Amino acid sequence: MRNKRLLLIEQLDKKLLKFQGSSKVIVPTKGWINTIRTTLNMTREQLGVKLKMTKGAIQKIEAREAAGQITINKLRDVGQALNMKFVYGFVPYDGSIENLISIKSEKLARKIVLRTNQNMKLENQGIGNEKINKAIKDLSDEIKKDVRKTLWDLK
Repeated sequence: MRNKRLLLIEQLDKKLLKFQGSSKVIVPTKGWINTIRTTLNMTREQLGVKLKMTKGAIQKIEAREAAGQITINKLRDVGQALNMKFVYGFVPYDGSIENLISIKSEKLARKIVLRTNQNMKLENQGIGNEKINKAIKDLSDEIKKDVRKTLWDLK
């Protein structure tokens, strides 16, 4: 039977894959609300009517979005008023959750194996590079399989 954690990772990667292209989108300096509203040639007052707000409140919403201080619920509301669906998600820097875990696992395994080997060297029991690399790979595979919580302690 497949590891439940690996199945969850695979399913999450499939969901996040849909956001890959969005990582290339550049957010307008004045924010999406202002950019879309002005492109549609809609006044703040007109958007305010749709949201049951004043044009001053819309100006504050646009400023908060541009400053990164707006709530997801407010973005959803504005999206509905603009007849658009608001979507959000995360795009892993390493391409996928699986890659993120692989990189972190290898880094943790390397740290553990090299620390252990250093102690063994002090006792004249160190091992060669080939064995070190195999030990790192084996430990990395084990860590990755379990997705140990200690992965997230690394910087």
